[in-house]
Amino acid sequence: MSDEKSFHMTPEEFRRQGRAVVDWIADYYQRIESFPVLSRAKPGEIRAGLPPEPPRQGEPFEAILEEIEKLILPGVTHWQSPNFFAYFPANASGPAILGELLSAGLGVQGMLWATSPACTELETHVLDWLVGMLGLPDKFLSRGPGGGVIQDTASSASLCALLAARERATGFSSNQRGCDGRLVAYTSSQAHSSIEKGVKIAGLGRENLRLIEVDASFAMRPEALAQALDQDRRAGRLPCFVCATVGTTSSNALDPVAAIGRICQAQGVWLHVDAAMSGTAALCPEFRHLHNGVELADSYCFNPHKWMFTNFDCDCFYVADRKALIETLSVLPEYLRTRASESGAVIDYRDWQIPLGRRFRALKLWFVIRHYGVEGLRHHIRRHVELAQRFAAWVGEDERFELAAPAPLNLVCFRHRGGDAANQTLMDRLNQSGHLYLTHTRLNDRLTLRLAVGQTHTEARHVERAWKRIQEEAARLS
Repeated sequence: MSDEKSFHMTPEEFRRQGRAVVDWIADYYQRIESFPVLSRAKPGEIRAGLPPEPPRQGEPFEAILEEIEKLILPGVTHWQSPNFFAYFPANASGPAILGELLSAGLGVQGMLWATSPACTELETHVLDWLVGMLGLPDKFLSRGPGGGVIQDTASSASLCALLAARERATGFSSNQRGCDGRLVAYTSSQAHSSIEKGVKIAGLGRENLRLIEVDASFAMRPEALAQALDQDRRAGRLPCFVCATVGTTSSNALDPVAAIGRICQAQGVWLHVDAAMSGTAALCPEFRHLHNGVELADSYCFNPHKWMFTNFDCDCFYVADRKALIETLSVLPEYLRTRASESGAVIDYRDWQIPLGRRFRALKLWFVIRHYGVEGLRHHIRRHVELAQRFAAWVGEDERFELAAPAPLNLVCFRHRGGDAANQTLMDRLNQSGHLYLTHTRLNDRLTLRLAVGQTHTEARHVERAWKRIQEEAARLS
């Protein structure tokens, strides 16, 4: 019998092309500042450059890499650029990228402990490490009734918390019969849009989400929350879920978690704390006050993929009572039964999330923590906060500008005093220049510019140059 042709990449070719890809990535980071931060591609332009039909025969790998340069890079907004100040950071790092590569190479499907024990046990261990690293309450440790799990995003974590809250409030009957229209959820008017989406997915309905008023610093007003809860109970509704935010998306506002937590405990309502970006700051002891009151929470999450140098996606989600979460999400067909699971001695993370399958995300997080160490991570967080505070001071000293919100950490909300049109023009010109990338929000119904310092390689010179370019464009406005 003659040998059949194989179309697979041989180990030798994989080794050679793998080196080429790693070299390309390393070169990309060396030249990343040469690219306009915001892609200048027009709608449809990238697709127009791609062949209309797939190749009938396989192509050389070198040709594929060439197309990355020619076709893909022009359509990339460079999130890892040190001049990226938009949205919130989604920073990556060398150890995280290599951890992701190893995870892809292993190709683990970690839905059950039995399908890869290391995937589960490393995740549990690293999540326990982070409880201590962030100064979180011990009730989130796996050795007790609680524990942590890696979700893809804070959106998924909040949805899981909401589902568990729904079931706890109904004695786990809504999973059987559906929602009856009485359940109500609460969050700040400044909270992330994922809460509204979660309320829709969970079957509560948008009409049963209460957006609670905020104070002058854009933080939730506890007394307004208490009033809304009482009003709904008097109307025969069933409050089940409150989300407090530690670092809102628009302005990095910090909800008063302790006061909110006391209200939730008195009312028997599930409290979820979303600390998507700002939770990372608690690696530094001087910022641990951000977590005041988290000991009263039923669940908590933060995103290492935002400000802890761990590439997307990686959200750490903790619950004080894992039994409530598991009972909410567990479905056990015969083909998923294993002796290890039935022994009760292992964790099956499939019961802690929406999808069945799961990747080996813990590897990249483990790589990051081991490479940087706690002190290395603290160093860079402190540096980013310092640079943002320096920028805020420059804004405050320039009579053409004003700060639009407090800047407790690494996000500065500011605006030109010339009004919305001036701010829109200013942002458009800056972004079109390619030198930096800013995004906006609306605070007190006024267009507001946001500068977030948090990319891995952002240094003082990048923030200084951003401020210089902002001043230059402001002068053009005049």
